[in-house]
Amino acid sequence: MSWILAVETSTEWCSVALGRAVAGAGIECLVRHEHTGARSSARVLPAAGELLAEAGIALADCAAIAFGAGPGSFTGLRTACGVAQGLAFGAGLPVVPVNTLLACAERVRAAEPALPADISVLVALDARMDEAYAGAFGWDAAAQEWVERTPMLVSAPETVQLPGGEFWLAGNAATVFGERLAGLARAQRVLPEAMPHAQPMVAIALRALARGEAIDADRAMPIYLRDKVARTVAEREAAAAARAAATAGSAS
Repeated sequence: MSWILAVETSTEWCSVALGRAVAGAGIECLVRHEHTGARSSARVLPAAGELLAEAGIALADCAAIAFGAGPGSFTGLRTACGVAQGLAFGAGLPVVPVNTLLACAERVRAAEPALPADISVLVALDARMDEAYAGAFGWDAAAQEWVERTPMLVSAPETVQLPGGEFWLAGNAATVFGERLAGLARAQRVLPEAMPHAQPMVAIALRALARGEAIDADRAMPIYLRDKVARTVAEREAAAAARAAATAGSAS
């Protein structure tokens, strides 16, 4: 069966997985998932080499290379995309960009196979700059794929768009922002540990590959929801004043 190599560096973790579908046994997966901080670029290639050696295959034996396309850390997304492109060019392989929010939802489904059909998974991740990346997804059992229930956006935690009906809340924004995060009190379950990870990306990429959705390496691009990576001093002061005014208004 086809192997997929997946690399994910959108957070402070360097996550690499090598997996394939095994008839009657789900997905066989080898993983390296390490907290590296800003050193992911130095660790991702050695980790990939370790997994290939452990599986006893060469990179060219893979069917495609998947990468965490974002949203996430600007530098981390560029690292994952660049590594995937370089490996793919060298081995003559296609790539599969994987949405990092969707990977979090897939991680929830893997941990909770009995996810109710009418429950959405709202993924909200700390985007720094006092904002959150968020998007909601629902699992379509008939199509065996996720469907988008709210668009992916970056916004203040108080203004995260909530899906209709009941939902589970995944990602670290609940821990980072607490009660400021819209929907925290409404969530049926809160799963802050469901963060971007290469292992669920393998499952997503295998389904995409089966649908013929792999692309040429030169078309690979990160998903940026934010046009810039830092606010000016004036913008930070204006945002702080707006939050203070909102707090004062709610108190009165």
